[in-house]
Amino acid sequence: MDWLTLIGLALALAMDAFAVALGTGTVLKRLTGRHLFRLSFHFGLFQALMPVLGWLAGQTIIQWISAWDHWIAFGLLAIIGAHMIHEALGDHDPAEKRDPTRGLRLITLSVATSIDALAVGFSLSVIGVSIWLPALVIGLVASTLTIIGLLLGDRFGKRWGPRAEIVGGVILIIIGLKILAEHMLQG
Repeated sequence: MDWLTLIGLALALAMDAFAVALGTGTVLKRLTGRHLFRLSFHFGLFQALMPVLGWLAGQTIIQWISAWDHWIAFGLLAIIGAHMIHEALGDHDPAEKRDPTRGLRLITLSVATSIDALAVGFSLSVIGVSIWLPALVIGLVASTLTIIGLLLGDRFGKRWGPRAEIVGGVILIIIGLKILAEHMLQG
């Protein structure tokens, strides 16, 4: 696999992570280095591990997962997006809002944004490409775009407040719908 193809693949896989980071940056009261590290580390780690798992899984398991992966990703993103919209429209104290860069929400977002990388890993195994360099590049690109998304979201979110949180929630739902539509059209 040449470098141009690898970078293009990594950028395509990182777009969901970038969009989620953008939305996350809008909801954080104050963006800190810890937020940047946690989200970029987890998104990069999951984006790097999923292709490795797909590469190792083999055709039998990947066929079973591919029948449901789009529904899982859609469900996770829709639930989190709807929750963000609900929080923005509700009369909540900002201090009581949960940090999406911690706990179960962080893991859920990490899985939802990296599930497509599982199929990419399987595809690379079919064409006989070693997975280690692509996994590393995919993880690094996802981490970098996550940081950029958080920084842009933080800047945008401070100006627009709850409206930015609604936009972030809508973006997550749209990403979920996009994943669902792409898989439905392929099948």
